[in-house]
Amino acid sequence: MSLIHVRVITPLGLYKEFDTPYLNFQTTGGDRGILPNHMPLVASLKIGKMSSEEDGVRNNYAVSGGLFYFRSNTAEILTDSIENKNEIDLDRAQAAKKRAEERLSQTADGNIDVRRAQLALARALNRIKVSELK
Repeated sequence: MSLIHVRVITPLGLYKEFDTPYLNFQTTGGDRGILPNHMPLVASLKIGKMSSEEDGVRNNYAVSGGLFYFRSNTAEILTDSIENKNEIDLDRAQAAKKRAEERLSQTADGNIDVRRAQLALARALNRIKVSELK
Protein backbone atom coordinates (compact mmCIF):
# COMPACT_ATOMS: atom_id res chain seq x y z
CA MET A 1 0.00 0.00 0.00
CA SER A 2 1.36 3.41 -0.97
CA LEU A 3 1.55 6.09 1.69
CA ILE A 4 2.07 9.83 1.77
CA HIS A 5 5.11 10.99 3.73
CA VAL A 6 4.19 14.16 5.64
CA ARG A 7 6.51 16.75 7.17
CA VAL A 8 4.97 19.55 9.24
CA ILE A 9 7.29 22.51 9.79
CA THR A 10 6.69 25.51 12.08
CA PRO A 11 8.96 28.47 12.89
CA LEU A 12 10.22 26.35 15.82
CA GLY A 13 11.36 23.58 13.44
CA LEU A 14 10.02 20.16 12.54
CA TYR A 15 6.75 19.61 14.42
CA LYS A 16 6.02 16.12 13.16
CA GLU A 17 6.87 13.63 10.43
CA PHE A 18 4.63 10.66 9.61
CA ASP A 19 3.22 8.44 6.88
CA THR A 20 -0.49 8.32 6.08
CA PRO A 21 -2.80 6.76 3.46
CA TYR A 22 -4.67 10.08 3.03
CA LEU A 23 -4.57 13.73 4.04
CA ASN A 24 -7.54 16.10 4.29
CA PHE A 25 -7.04 19.84 4.80
CA GLN A 26 -8.66 23.21 4.23
CA THR A 27 -7.27 25.67 1.69
CA THR A 28 -8.23 29.20 0.77
CA GLY A 29 -9.84 27.61 -2.30
CA GLY A 30 -11.87 25.03 -0.38
CA ASP A 31 -11.50 21.65 1.28
CA ARG A 32 -9.00 19.26 -0.29
CA GLY A 33 -8.11 15.63 0.12
CA ILE A 34 -5.20 13.77 -1.35
CA LEU A 35 -4.29 10.13 -1.73
CA PRO A 36 -0.95 8.59 -2.71
CA ASN A 37 0.15 9.34 -6.28
CA HIS A 38 -1.86 12.59 -6.41
CA MET A 39 -0.64 15.11 -8.95
CA PRO A 40 1.75 17.79 -7.65
CA LEU A 41 -0.05 20.48 -5.68
CA VAL A 42 0.76 23.81 -4.04
CA ALA A 43 -1.97 25.44 -1.94
CA SER A 44 -2.48 28.16 0.65
CA LEU A 45 -3.89 26.76 3.86
CA LYS A 46 -6.53 28.66 5.76
CA ILE A 47 -7.17 28.53 9.48
CA GLY A 48 -8.86 25.16 9.69
CA LYS A 49 -8.73 21.44 10.33
CA MET A 50 -6.38 18.84 8.93
CA SER A 51 -6.96 15.11 9.31
CA SER A 52 -4.89 12.02 8.63
CA GLU A 53 -4.53 8.40 9.68
CA GLU A 54 -1.37 7.48 11.55
CA ASP A 55 -0.72 3.88 12.59
CA GLY A 56 -4.40 3.05 12.06
CA VAL A 57 -5.63 5.95 14.22
CA ARG A 58 -7.44 9.00 12.82
CA ASN A 59 -5.81 12.27 13.92
CA ASN A 60 -7.27 15.77 13.71
CA TYR A 61 -5.18 18.92 13.86
CA ALA A 62 -5.95 22.63 14.25
CA VAL A 63 -3.84 24.47 11.65
CA SER A 64 -3.35 28.25 11.72
CA GLY A 65 -2.95 28.60 7.96
CA GLY A 66 0.22 28.33 5.92
CA LEU A 67 1.44 26.60 2.77
CA PHE A 68 0.98 23.06 1.50
CA TYR A 69 3.32 21.40 -1.01
CA PHE A 70 2.84 17.92 -2.47
CA ARG A 71 5.03 16.05 -4.94
CA SER A 72 6.14 12.43 -5.37
CA ASN A 73 4.09 11.21 -2.37
CA THR A 74 5.72 13.75 -0.05
CA ALA A 75 3.69 16.53 1.58
CA GLU A 76 5.28 19.49 3.31
CA ILE A 77 3.16 21.76 5.45
CA LEU A 78 4.61 25.10 6.48
CA THR A 79 2.53 26.75 9.20
CA ASP A 80 2.91 29.20 12.06
CA SER A 81 1.24 26.76 14.43
CA ILE A 82 -0.46 23.38 14.49
CA GLU A 83 -1.91 21.35 17.35
CA ASN A 84 -3.15 17.80 17.50
CA LYS A 85 -6.67 17.54 18.93
CA ASN A 86 -5.16 15.94 22.06
CA GLU A 87 -2.72 18.84 22.55
CA ILE A 88 -5.34 21.59 22.59
CA ASP A 89 -5.88 23.31 25.93
CA LEU A 90 -9.63 23.99 25.72
CA ASP A 91 -9.63 26.49 28.62
CA ARG A 92 -6.85 28.47 26.95
CA ALA A 93 -8.68 28.43 23.60
CA GLN A 94 -11.90 29.65 25.23
CA ALA A 95 -10.00 32.43 27.04
CA ALA A 96 -8.43 33.48 23.71
CA LYS A 97 -11.88 33.52 22.12
CA LYS A 98 -13.22 35.72 24.90
CA ARG A 99 -10.28 38.16 24.61
CA ALA A 100 -10.70 38.41 20.84
CA GLU A 101 -14.45 39.02 21.16
CA GLU A 102 -13.79 41.74 23.75
CA ARG A 103 -11.28 43.43 21.43
CA LEU A 104 -13.72 43.29 18.54
CA SER A 105 -16.46 44.84 20.67
CA GLN A 106 -14.17 47.84 21.19
CA THR A 107 -13.63 48.60 17.51
CA ALA A 108 -14.79 52.18 17.99
CA ASP A 109 -11.56 52.69 19.91
CA GLY A 110 -8.94 53.55 17.29
CA ASN A 111 -6.29 51.54 19.16
CA ILE A 112 -7.77 48.15 18.16
CA ASP A 113 -6.22 46.23 15.26
CA VAL A 114 -9.46 44.74 13.91
CA ARG A 115 -7.88 42.29 11.45
CA ARG A 116 -5.55 40.93 14.13
CA ALA A 117 -8.49 40.44 16.51
CA GLN A 118 -10.51 38.71 13.77
CA LEU A 119 -7.65 36.29 13.08
CA ALA A 120 -7.20 35.60 16.81
CA LEU A 121 -10.92 34.82 17.06
CA ALA A 122 -10.79 32.53 14.02
CA ARG A 123 -7.81 30.61 15.45
CA ALA A 124 -9.50 30.24 18.85
CA LEU A 125 -12.78 29.04 17.29
CA ASN A 126 -10.88 26.55 15.12
CA ARG A 127 -9.02 25.14 18.13
CA ILE A 128 -12.29 24.79 20.05
CA LYS A 129 -14.01 23.09 17.09
CA VAL A 130 -11.13 20.63 16.53
CA SER A 131 -10.89 19.82 20.24
CA GLU A 132 -14.58 18.80 20.23
CA LEU A 133 -14.27 16.37 17.28
CA LYS A 134 -14.92 12.70 18.03
